[in-house]
Parts: sequence; structure tokens; C-alpha cells
Amino acid sequence: MLRNLISYLDSVKSRDPAPRSRAEILLYPGVWSLAYHRVAHRLYGARLYFLARLVNHLSRFLTGNDIHPGAKIGKRFFIDHGFTVIGETAEIGDDVTLYQNVTLGGTDPANGIAGKRHPTLGDGVIIGSGAQVLGPVTVGARARVGANAVVTKNVAEGATMVGIPARAMLVDVTAYQRDFMPYGTPCSDCFDPEKQKLELLQCEVEQLQKRLAELMVEKQRPSLPDEATLFQERDRA
Repeated sequence: MLRNLISYLDSVKSRDPAPRSRAEILLYPGVWSLAYHRVAHRLYGARLYFLARLVNHLSRFLTGNDIHPGAKIGKRFFIDHGFTVIGETAEIGDDVTLYQNVTLGGTDPANGIAGKRHPTLGDGVIIGSGAQVLGPVTVGARARVGANAVVTKNVAEGATMVGIPARAMLVDVTAYQRDFMPYGTPCSDCFDPEKQKLELLQCEVEQLQKRLAELMVEKQRPSLPDEATLFQERDRA
């Protein structure tokens, strides 16, 4: 158990350079949120729903994070800072990182239909601060969701999503291969979606101009007579 705790604390330190020691990480509200949730989830699985909710309520009061006892959370999960909401049917893989003010929410709460209503996050997913992932969507492994993005559709593995509604953006391979990307978004102007859109349009214009030039060259080139014309000229001779 102690070995697992040390491994978890080391995984948190690899994602957050601020703490100077493992003991300091033990004061993080995200770490305590996960600890409380482990207890609440066991109570929830034993159908002790009131006690599970009681632990959840205590956790929310002490840490600022609201994780429903029914949510399934994998290994080395880390909430950096707090004020995060995770719904009942959410499923979270291993090594997932959530920043502050993230919501893993459900859809259409008024229809009374039970079942899968919340997102599923694959291993290694990073969700930036203020992002909203809504509904029973799947966010593929190693995907990144940028700050304040709103995700309502499935996200492919390794994709980086930004905007409202969230859309995939082009990411340089050197950034894509990084083990960890703070806040889920490359912090560079070259990853601005509007600039990328302009660059794509410029590329399309250049391709069209190149094709037009090729067509003009073909039009100016003297055409060779076809086979029927050659036969007719031979018969006349």
C-alpha cells in the first residue's frame, strides 16, 4: 500500500513541478478528493447510498471537488487545484489529469432516462481548466482538451481539441510526442485555431493557382493531330 502511495505521489509530481516534496503533495485537495472518492465508491457499490453521499458531501465541503460516488476512476488520477464536477456514470482511465473548473457532465437531466449519461475518458487524457465534456461521449487515450473547450462529440485518440464547440487542431509532432502537456494545450501562437484556418486556406489557394498554371500551359501547347486526321490526310495524298 505504501509503495502504491509513493508511486501515486511521484506521478503527481511529474505533472506538477510546484511541490518540493511528496509530503507537500499530501496537502493537495485533488489528492484528498480521490481518497474520499475511493471510500464513497466502495459504499456506493455496497448499496449504502446515503453513507456514500455523506462522504461525497464531506469531500466537496473540504476540497471543493464534487465527484459522484458512482463514478469509476482508474489509477493515478489527479485533479490539479479544484472545483471540478464529475457525474455518476463517468468513467476515467489511468493517468488522467483534470485542471480546475472542469465538468464531466450529463445531458438532458429532465427526461428521467437512466443509463450512461456522462463521459468516458481513456488513459492519459488531459482536460484543461474550465473545459466541459458533456454527455456519454468517449475521449480517446492521450487526447487533450484545451481550456474552456466544450466537448459534445467523441474525441479520437491523441487528438487535441479546442474551442466551442470543440474541434480538432493540428499539432506539431514534437508537441504530440511529449509525455505531458500542461492544461492540454500547446502554449504557442502557432497553435491558434484561427491562424491554422487561415494557413489551410492559403495552402488551398496556392494549390489552385498551381493547377491553373498547369492548365494554361497545356492550353498553349500545340495539340497533336489525332489518328483519324492522319488517315484522312494520307487518303487525300
